[in-house]
Amino acid sequence: MVKSAPAPIAKRDQPSKVEGIKERSNFLREPVATQILEDTTHFTEEAVQLLKFHGSYQQDNRDNRVKGQEKDYQFMLRTRNPGGFIPPQLYLALDNLSDEYGNHTLRVTTRQGFQLHGILKKNLKAAIASIVKNMGSTLGACGDLNRNVMAPPAPFKNRAEYQYAWEYANNIADLLTPQTGAYYEIWLDGEKIISGEETEEVKAARQRNGNGTIIHGSEEPIYGTHYMPRKFKVGVTVPGDNSVDLYSQDLTLVVITNDQGELEGFNVFAGGGFGRTHNKEETFARVADEICYVEKNDVYDLVKAIVATQRDYGDRTERRHARLKYLIHEWGVDNFRTQVEEYFGKSVAPFKPLPEFKYYDFLGWNEQGDGKLFLGISVENGRVKDEGSFQLKTALRQVVEQFNLPMRLTPHHNIIFYDIEPENKSAIQELLHRCGIVDDPNTIEPLVRYAMACPALPTCGLAITESERAIPGILERIRNLLDNLGLQKEHFVVRMTGCPNGCARPYMAELGFVGSAPESYQVWLGGSPNQTRLAQPYVDKLHHNDIESFLEPIFVYFKNFREYGESFGDFCHRLGFAALREFADTYKPEATSSSKSRHRVSIRDEVYTKLKAAANSQDRPMTELVNEALEAYFETLV
Repeated sequence: MVKSAPAPIAKRDQPSKVEGIKERSNFLREPVATQILEDTTHFTEEAVQLLKFHGSYQQDNRDNRVKGQEKDYQFMLRTRNPGGFIPPQLYLALDNLSDEYGNHTLRVTTRQGFQLHGILKKNLKAAIASIVKNMGSTLGACGDLNRNVMAPPAPFKNRAEYQYAWEYANNIADLLTPQTGAYYEIWLDGEKIISGEETEEVKAARQRNGNGTIIHGSEEPIYGTHYMPRKFKVGVTVPGDNSVDLYSQDLTLVVITNDQGELEGFNVFAGGGFGRTHNKEETFARVADEICYVEKNDVYDLVKAIVATQRDYGDRTERRHARLKYLIHEWGVDNFRTQVEEYFGKSVAPFKPLPEFKYYDFLGWNEQGDGKLFLGISVENGRVKDEGSFQLKTALRQVVEQFNLPMRLTPHHNIIFYDIEPENKSAIQELLHRCGIVDDPNTIEPLVRYAMACPALPTCGLAITESERAIPGILERIRNLLDNLGLQKEHFVVRMTGCPNGCARPYMAELGFVGSAPESYQVWLGGSPNQTRLAQPYVDKLHHNDIESFLEPIFVYFKNFREYGESFGDFCHRLGFAALREFADTYKPEATSSSKSRHRVSIRDEVYTKLKAAANSQDRPMTELVNEALEAYFETLV
């Protein structure tokens, strides 16, 4: 027997300002439809709130601000690509748009989509129309609704569980796609172009009432007039594969198969999320809880039940408090499960045992299980660009044009080409090497390989400080410090964001930097290498000039007292912050450590590439090679 539901946690008579905007919008139409026709550089605040549902954020390039002049308004477009799938036609269209209307770069997001930056208002309609006409979409990439559904990017053709993950990521994305005609009316003059037809099963599931999960007679049967209280993030993965950061999602489904590889159902996690606000203790990062198991025939109804629970009971008064994680935190898992069961119409089954989850990035050349290959290419901070001898944007376009290969974008903002004929491997390698792109992940500095950063300044309106532009130099400084301390072979997961919203998921990192003031960061420590444990805040404000002096005692403590094979994050978690602070307070720097790490010089990109390759091949720190070369040079001057 299903128990009675708990009471709402929010006052329903005090909706936020955004709730009113959604209610007045006529299902996301106005005032966007009117203002896109106006000869202005930007939208009003009310339209900006609705524009997000269409996949765009209005931004201001702060690098170009001039006192007394209008802001440098431009727009970011984000694509909707369940499981990160990018067909060749779409990639070429995005590449063209980045040059015709954007800032000549593309950015892979940490939710497996692409972002275009620098688009002007007058070009926004043409850009969205081009994306849709080339098998893409931006609908639902932002806004108070389900975002892009994530899935493991590895295109294994001989592992049924991965195929199921892709299939259900796509189907759940279809199930939760907004049904309003506003998107096609505004951006394509009413021409409804669908890049992929949804299944009859999904169509039926959307209209099936369950026990109050849909709103009858509404243009939006699942979302209703007000849509969700806040964004809602879904991932689908397979047992053991944590490439999607499963604990960070509002809802994660884990594929469960039988011994014959046939799909039986899904384990369900819910309640993860990272957005928070500094000095607002009522906001916090949280990992998802184990909720239940659901048979495959019931999965869409259960997804709807969870969405309806958040839709109807999530906090619509205070947007900072509007995510599903707060509902589950305050109700508790048992009460949340009770409400889900009421919408579901029956009791749910217990969670099934799972193996330990590991993080995988799938870089380099791999067999995909059907005689063909796939290639994972590391994209530092997700930024696809041409810069000097580094010609990633050119290389990707040429590979797509010459070999007509599809892509999967990864949750770690990298790119996977797949369905590669083995006889084409050498030609692709030659093309990539000619453009300065490595295809062997073992030649990538490990700190860089496993790091992530959000775009932050100059365009993100929420950014407090730098992230994408700052992290390369900070990682280099961390590597120099590790080398000087005799920790040449150590690496760990570093993530950085320019604000506390956590787009690069820093709260699961072993070392997380979260923007807290100009040129300063809150530092989080103690996450696990496989992103299965929440880190904790260690200091609230660290100026970037003090990174070496801050980290040195912690690294020395790690070097001297870690257990065999213990990672940096596991060490910090095991010892605890009290022990770390006690050691740091009594630590006396050695003359060979942080003082030297602050002497930095710049070298050309091509020289750096050769230096890094030489250091990797000799298993020696780059600093040591540079010192040897300079000493030899100075000897010639004597």
